[in-house]
Amino acid sequence: MQSAYTVESALKSAIVQLQEGDNTSPSIDAAVLLCHALDKPRSYLLTWPEKHLTSEQESEFHTLLKRRLTGEPVAYIVGEREFWSLPLKVSPSTLIPRPDTERLVEVALDKTYGKQGAILDLGTGTGAIALALASEMPNRPVTGIDLRPEAQQLATENAQRLNITNATFLHGSWFEPLNSVNSEKEAVKFSLIVSNPPYIEKNDPHLSQGDVRFEPITALVAEEKGLADIRYISENARGFLENEGWLAFEHGYDQGLAVREIMQQLGYLDVVTEKDYGGNDRVTLGRYCS
Repeated sequence: MQSAYTVESALKSAIVQLQEGDNTSPSIDAAVLLCHALDKPRSYLLTWPEKHLTSEQESEFHTLLKRRLTGEPVAYIVGEREFWSLPLKVSPSTLIPRPDTERLVEVALDKTYGKQGAILDLGTGTGAIALALASEMPNRPVTGIDLRPEAQQLATENAQRLNITNATFLHGSWFEPLNSVNSEKEAVKFSLIVSNPPYIEKNDPHLSQGDVRFEPITALVAEEKGLADIRYISENARGFLENEGWLAFEHGYDQGLAVREIMQQLGYLDVVTEKDYGGNDRVTLGRYCS
């Protein structure tokens, strides 16, 4: 049955509704949700603006829009988010990959592209960082680890969907799964370890705002003013890095100095902080000589 809504009128109506809240991207959100309801690419909205929705499509679109109006992230509603040009499945058990995290991938590639050695991604979530690196360096084995079994399963599914065969995902706390492997055979060593760990202070007001409200708190919050997990990883990574291997973190905009101090105190060399696309401190890395 045909709806009274056309593609154009449905889109305009949704944008108006989203603008009435605190939504910062109403046009983009409306377009993504409408495309999902129609099961069509973005180009369809421009090519067929006068096309009428079916009543089923209208109902589906209104259901999706209602969820967005409650504040639920678009990525969770449609179950997907693009990262490094890779379409990744997401779920409420994982953080939503963000554009600034691509800086961690860029910095890691800048330091290690063309080299050999295994790569480790700690707190892998959807597998975004691991899969981005694996796609750029298909000759290097990449391992991702996450505490939540749902995240490990999702990252594995993303690798399979993208046909990325050099990435493996394990379930456990930080280095724990590697300790099990090391007890059975020669110690695993990595030339690059990356992590986007929890780094938000538990009293940070941003935790009650925007998409973050819907994301798993254990993937966001850390003790010691957000630095506890960064410190733990920095301490223990030394036993898993090859000689002159690199350790790189994403962290908060105001944590660059603190992260550099942690890494320098633990013996890392050439420690430097890189900016994100907004000009804020976002990635700190250093190399370790064993």
